[in-house]
Amino acid sequence: MSMTPYTDAAERARKMPAAPVPQAAQGPEISKAGYAVEEIADGVFFLGEGMYNMMFVVTDEGVIAVDAPPTLGHNILRAIRSVTSRSITHVVYSHQHSDHVGAISVYPDDVPRYAQRITAERLAALGDPNRPLPTHVFDDTLTIDAGDHSLQLDYKGPNHAEGNIFIFAPKQRVLMLVDVIFPGWVPFSNLAVSANIPGFVNAHEQALGYPFEKLVGGHVNRPGTPDDIRTQIEYMNDLRSTTEAALSSVDLNEIMAPVDTANAWAVFKAYLDAVAAQAADELVPRWTERLGGADMFTLPNAWAMAEALRLDYGRMGPFGIAP
Repeated sequence: MSMTPYTDAAERARKMPAAPVPQAAQGPEISKAGYAVEEIADGVFFLGEGMYNMMFVVTDEGVIAVDAPPTLGHNILRAIRSVTSRSITHVVYSHQHSDHVGAISVYPDDVPRYAQRITAERLAALGDPNRPLPTHVFDDTLTIDAGDHSLQLDYKGPNHAEGNIFIFAPKQRVLMLVDVIFPGWVPFSNLAVSANIPGFVNAHEQALGYPFEKLVGGHVNRPGTPDDIRTQIEYMNDLRSTTEAALSSVDLNEIMAPVDTANAWAVFKAYLDAVAAQAADELVPRWTERLGGADMFTLPNAWAMAEALRLDYGRMGPFGIAP
């Protein structure tokens, strides 16, 4: 069976060893307990297990917990107890996806839970007992004041997910934004499987609008900084310009030669796969030594960017307006 450039590239990736992880992607060593906890600002703790991470804030009134990845599970409570005996007083949902909040049920039932309205609606529709419904819902912004600490919750529109919020500790200059920034790494596959690619792109500059020093991104193995966002913006700009060039430079006649043109989906797939493969072939050598996973996820990221360019940004390529 013949392969398209996209599937051929995917097959090559499966057979080839992954590129070495660059220094920029390295994080703290995970202890035998299965997690690492680090105080990244006064009372603000980063908690992760190498692939997923979250944040909790110790105030003079108790603990504000933000998210609860199932991969951490009850280690969340162990980590909190390792730094404080204070009770959990507030719980925050960054968004509704179960890989980040699927263990919210480990927190006490009677603790206030906060979420953006769309997240609350999604959770109500899903009916997952491991993701209990929020008790406090907001539309645009809400501030949690807890003694000597506060958290500002802001919704700026859809990005990775509808309802995904910016969580900012102004006094400690810590920002949490989940599934958008991946410190030291390229974005997860298909641009983090985002619901709104233009919103995902815009969220980078929106994040830089906060006066933060440390970032919690929800994934990979270390906190981030403003420089990590700037590097990811550079990657995203390169991804966009390279993919946009491929949309118009891929030889459609060559791509169509082995394709049954009566099969509309085969035509589109061959073209989009070829665009993604051409863009990835150019991008991967430029980024493998700068960001972790460039060799793994640049191909599907280019595919997602090609679709966003066609459908959101109006860069249709050969499937544009008929004369």
